[in-house]
Amino acid sequence: MHILIADDDIFFQKFYSTQLTAKGFEVEVAVDGVDALEKLHQKKPDLLILDLIMPNKDGFEVLQELQQDSTLKTVPVLIFSTLGQDSDVKHAMDIGAKGYVNKSFFDLDTLVTKINQIAES
Repeated sequence: MHILIADDDIFFQKFYSTQLTAKGFEVEVAVDGVDALEKLHQKKPDLLILDLIMPNKDGFEVLQELQQDSTLKTVPVLIFSTLGQDSDVKHAMDIGAKGYVNKSFFDLDTLVTKINQIAES
């Protein structure tokens, strides 16, 4: 499974790309929303793991653009963010996200479980 991680935090980029690669996933990293959209157009992933708080284009803007693109709106999106207020989660789900994991209260197994659940749906 090919996963694109869109997150501006270098620690999270390196940690999750390393850990998910070790679990057998093919992982690519985007440093912000603009980079994520470019990489989505270059090679459509099986899953986008998307932070909501990023420079240039935030996760909400990326979700909105995905929904307007007929070739990319089928890419499942898992929100992985510290933004955890119910209104933010609901908004992200309303505009296309398939799941949400709060990266402040996570463990790798929970993330892998969510990835597998979204992939199977």
